Order: sequence, then C-alpha cells, then structure tokens
Amino acid sequence: MYILTIFVALVIFSYARYLRKRYLRRKSAVPAALQEMLQQHVRYYQQLTDAEKLRFEADCAEFLKQVRVEGVGATVEPLDKVLVAASAIIPIFGFRDWKYFNLTNVILYPDTFNEQYQFEGGERNVLGMVGSGAMNGQMLLSQNALRAGFLQQGNHNTAIHEFVHLLDKSDGSTDGVPENLLEHAYSIPWLQVIHHEIQRIEQGHSDINPYAATNPAEFLAVASEYFFQQPHLLESHHPELYAMLVHIFKQQPGKQ
Repeated sequence: MYILTIFVALVIFSYARYLRKRYLRRKSAVPAALQEMLQQHVRYYQQLTDAEKLRFEADCAEFLKQVRVEGVGATVEPLDKVLVAASAIIPIFGFRDWKYFNLTNVILYPDTFNEQYQFEGGERNVLGMVGSGAMNGQMLLSQNALRAGFLQQGNHNTAIHEFVHLLDKSDGSTDGVPENLLEHAYSIPWLQVIHHEIQRIEQGHSDINPYAATNPAEFLAVASEYFFQQPHLLESHHPELYAMLVHIFKQQPGKQ
C-alpha cells in the first residue's frame, strides 16, 4: 500500500511538472506585445485567472497563425490583429478544441461599407459581415467598429457579433440556433426565450438593441454582444436569457 501511494504521488508530481512546462512553452511562444495589448484593451481577458490568461494568449496567437487579417483601404495595426483574435476566441473560450474551419481571412475596411463591399460613396451602413458565395471563408469588419467595441464601454461589439454569426453558420444554417453548441433538447426552450425577448423589445420594454428583433440569427448575435460585454448587467436584467447563453457558450464571463 505504501509503495502504491508513493507511485501515485510520483505520477501526480510528474504530470504537474509536464503541465507547467507546457504552459511555460506556450507562454514563451506568445509575443509580449500581444499580452500587453490584451491586458490594456480587452476587459474579458483582464477578468481571467492567470492560467486562463495563458490559454487565451496561446489561443489568440494560434488563431493569428491560421487566419490572415488584412486591410482594404485601411492600414492594419498590430492592435487590430489582437482585437480580431480576441473577438474570435471570446465566444469559443468554453470549448477547448474549437477551430474556425470556415474562416481564412478577416478583411478590415476603414469604416462602414455596403453589401457590395464598397466603402466610398453611396449608402454605407454595414459594420460587419460574414461572407457567402464568392466571399465564403471571409469576414469583413469596419476597423473603426472593431476598435470601438473594445475601447468604449457598452453592450456593443461588432467583431464578437460577427464571430457569433460564424459559429451559428458552422452547422450549415445561420438561423439563431447554433446546433454545434446547443444540445437538441434545448432548441425549443432557446427559441421560446428568443420569442419572449423579441416581444419585449417590440413593446419597448427591453434594453437590448432593437436590431436583435430582426430575426433569431440577429437576436443571438446581439444578445451575445451584451453577454460578453456586460454579463453582470445582462444577468440582472434578463436572467433567463443569461442562463441560456451560459449553457450555449459553456462559460460565465467575469466568473471564470
């Protein structure tokens, strides 16, 4: 019995050393500038534990190896790349092995653009878009909106909004029911929550952005912005919605 106890203790000690070495290797692979920018600009990251910060940093660095961030009419700064990566990782941080298999490029426009991808002249009111057809695998974002989502206080974050659309789309349909994240048994309760909250929006009894009432897909994306930007406020004002989003994303922002 004594020998077995010693053996188990050695196994646990060896595994702990392995985990520590792995974390140190991952940390050394993350540029210091990325860590500094996350700490300075991303409130979600600031609220993580030290171990979670290491994982978040490594996930951001890995994302930037897999997905190219480029500008059209805009100069892409290092901060822009970090904010894009943070926007991608925040919604999937509850899923250890999730990869964006349906994304190759994120394209930044200086500001608003239209559905023909033009950012000069005419009517331009689009801040973000997940590409389809010939633009499949691309995401388009307003650079100004990307930065504002992290540098300003509030419920809005355009980049997180678009990455949630991408998650929703991963099951083949952008319909507000992310089947790859939500068990089938919860689909009807989730749709009931959507219907109830949209009614409240339409009646003027909600602080959720009215754009959420457009359709279930937009509701999911808008509610997710609120969930990740101001989770404590969402939990206070919309406890049932908050609980469903905790279940969908397998995390509680600010309470990790």
